[in-house]
Amino acid sequence: MAPSSAGFVTALTTAALATVGFLGYQAYAAVPAHLTKARTNGTPAITAPKAPGGGKNAALLPPGSGTGARVVYSLRGHRVWLVGLGDKVIRTFKVTPGNIAPAPGVYAVTSRSNAVTGTDGTPIEHVVRFTSVDGVAIGFSTAVGDAAPPDFTTTTVRTGGIRESRADGDVMWTFATIGATVAVIP
Repeated sequence: MAPSSAGFVTALTTAALATVGFLGYQAYAAVPAHLTKARTNGTPAITAPKAPGGGKNAALLPPGSGTGARVVYSLRGHRVWLVGLGDKVIRTFKVTPGNIAPAPGVYAVTSRSNAVTGTDGTPIEHVVRFTSVDGVAIGFSTAVGDAAPPDFTTTTVRTGGIRESRADGDVMWTFATIGATVAVIP
């Protein structure tokens, strides 16, 4: 490579890194303060009503779940909201969580798999992972075929899968790409 080419590549690389750093800062600065402050136990602070998404108000987005496009997952309510721009709820649905739960906080989608086998041995698809707890991956997934919803209360297998219906899993797969925000609320 000629010296002028090396300088050009170095300049492009530097510009790309500066752009990524700037965009990362913008994303961080756009997160509301109540979602970034750490609690004394080290988990991010996040607020939500006592029983979000229950009963006739299931479609209502819980207050304190962040802003902007995001996935909101309620640990107590076993419910997910897919939120578009302007805090518009695109879809909300019930889920069946695994027996390992993430801490409340704000995460980003880190990996996706079109089809794999879950830790409980069930074939799953449209896996959208956003964190791990003690080496157990946590993410949304859909059981393939006619697999019954798991009963994680009777198994000793540690699983962080949050199971969705096939239709809901299809929408999640399209919505939650790598880097998408996932807000976990109590």
